Amino acid sequence: MATNELRTSRRKLLPEMEGATARWYDRNRGSASQLAEYRRQAARLAEGLPAGATVLEVAPGPGYLAVELARRGPFRVTGLDVSRTFVELAGERARRAGVDVTFRHGDVHELPFGADTFDLVVCQAAFKNFTRPVRALDEMHRVLRPGGRAVIHDLRADVSREEIRREVARMGLGALSAFWTRAALRMLRRRAITGDRFARLAAECAFGGGEVDRDGLVGLEVRLHKPLTG
Repeated sequence: MATNELRTSRRKLLPEMEGATARWYDRNRGSASQLAEYRRQAARLAEGLPAGATVLEVAPGPGYLAVELARRGPFRVTGLDVSRTFVELAGERARRAGVDVTFRHGDVHELPFGADTFDLVVCQAAFKNFTRPVRALDEMHRVLRPGGRAVIHDLRADVSREEIRREVARMGLGALSAFWTRAALRMLRRRAITGDRFARLAAECAFGGGEVDRDGLVGLEVRLHKPLTG
């Protein structure tokens, strides 16, 4: 199968995060426990950022984390998502929260921003969906300012069914939503990657390497840095 055909075939296997599917996802990411986790993540990500820092969240989905980041300080936060429904939902969430976040439609493989634009790039629970992972990392590197950093969180490929069950139990969902969330995570782990694979991707891209650790029950945290020189 040709490369372009392979990419097209893979895209057809991805859930179409538009319309009703995107709105279902939005509703199921807003439980009290998950909102508390977004606040925890935002606090960690904001550590060390100066006032006025520029932040890009790649694939922010319905915008929960981007909104929490904007609440943490006088930062200029931008979200870029391939889903037009998510861009709409996230923009409305920011307006209701009274924070200034710009959400745009676009593709991580061709980020519509100039080089050396952002102090921090964040990507949560979306990297496994990128059809050209090294290209996506190269683009994150390009738009980061020298001295900037990228932080990626995603599902581990080697997560167990029991770990998924325990993670979903912590989300505080209703029985039906919990059932579908467990099923979705079991499906998504088929295209997730291991920590070792992520380390190899980081070494292949413009960052030249990164730090990869387990994150919670089911995830990975990847930290990448763009040096001040070179």
